[in-house]
Amino acid sequence: MTSNHIQVWIQFGLIDIGVLLLVGLVTYLTIPWWYRWAFERVFRRFVRILFEDPYTSNLAEGLTAVQKFGVQWIIENELRSHEGRPLAKPIGTTRQFPHFDGLLFSPAQLQRRPLNHQVSVVSETVIGRRADRPMIVSMPILISAMGYGVALNKPFVRSLMKGAAMAGVASNTGQGAWLPEFRALAKHLVVQVHDAPWHPSREALRTADMIEVRLGQGANAGCGTVIYPEDLTKHIANDFGLPDALTTGCYIPAGVSEANHRGALRRLVHYLRSVSGGAPIAVKIAASHSLEQDLAIAVRAGFDVIVVDGAQGGTHSSPAILVDDFGLPTLVALCRAQKFLVDHGLRSRIDLIISGGIRTPGDMLKALALGADAVYIGTAALFAATHTQIVDTIPFEPPTAIAWAKGSKRRSFDEDRGAISLDKFLTSCVEEMKLGARALGKTSLHDVNAKDLVAWQEDVARITGVPLV
Repeated sequence: MTSNHIQVWIQFGLIDIGVLLLVGLVTYLTIPWWYRWAFERVFRRFVRILFEDPYTSNLAEGLTAVQKFGVQWIIENELRSHEGRPLAKPIGTTRQFPHFDGLLFSPAQLQRRPLNHQVSVVSETVIGRRADRPMIVSMPILISAMGYGVALNKPFVRSLMKGAAMAGVASNTGQGAWLPEFRALAKHLVVQVHDAPWHPSREALRTADMIEVRLGQGANAGCGTVIYPEDLTKHIANDFGLPDALTTGCYIPAGVSEANHRGALRRLVHYLRSVSGGAPIAVKIAASHSLEQDLAIAVRAGFDVIVVDGAQGGTHSSPAILVDDFGLPTLVALCRAQKFLVDHGLRSRIDLIISGGIRTPGDMLKALALGADAVYIGTAALFAATHTQIVDTIPFEPPTAIAWAKGSKRRSFDEDRGAISLDKFLTSCVEEMKLGARALGKTSLHDVNAKDLVAWQEDVARITGVPLV
């Protein structure tokens, strides 16, 4: 190509650029005219269609459906239409049950004086006070069961255990695989007993700071759990000791078989107490309307700690019908469990842990006031650990894409950053609770009681028995 040809092409290029600039300028200067003209034509056409088409073929029919069902239920039903199997729903229900929001603390003023910031407030908590080696944690907040492979990927579980250890609280192995590295990372480790093929070994039980027999939970009642092949990785299947699960999937049975016979349940508690050298033995149950009968059976079996999970409890994935339509609200479960233990003279013998929808330091302190010795947090801890790392997932993936066992962004998660975030969250929560105790004139979080509360919602006053303002 000669220099003359190059010059011609340059000239044409400059002309094209000039024409584009001129068109752009004209378009910009005439926007007020053509934009209004186009908008009015489209808008008028839309209004005619909306107001003239029969309702059966009218776009407004969709608005009726949205109002009737709600956006969430429409999406969930569409997912059912796509998958053709029980819809696995994460995190928990969005139903608005009576909750701790209906309660307020009554601050100390003249009759009882509030305390200055310099006054120390005790947060240390003893779990399993009658056990030979009770679990002593720095605050009445524990990290709930979120198992490796069942719910979370290994780095995320490690992060939770590191963060809990920094804060001096306990973390829970859940129904996932127990690994020696988890014991090494955790300062206080709760080992959960279940009937899956990878159930904890004698060694795992021996080194536990508390053992928790899982019979049920708020998000899936007392049902078993199906783990589909597509939710597993090769490493998880190998850690489960089930390499074939990559093609067959696997199943966690409902509860433990010993729960079918009360004598067997007592023998299980005795065995666990013996093999652990006297660690507290807890039982985790979903709150049902037969709660008192369930508690009586647990007491006779000899459990040191009872964990009651309310209907707001979440999980990685459970059938939506169990998440949304089963169980008792956490507030109801707590009050009924506390009343049962007090009425039967068991309050000094058995510790009570509540879980399910515990979100804030206010929720936590109110739970203590209503009788809980400690609370489990799951979703709150999960999001505390993800913290600003969610920028690696949103807006195209959910924040939990870095947390779930097969999450699409799991490899981008920094477990040490997550641990630091969780530690700061837990520290912030307990410091706020201490501020609340000082405002009530109390020097221990465990001195806060129901007399410090008032209710501003009638149903909450009825459920809790505290005065209605």
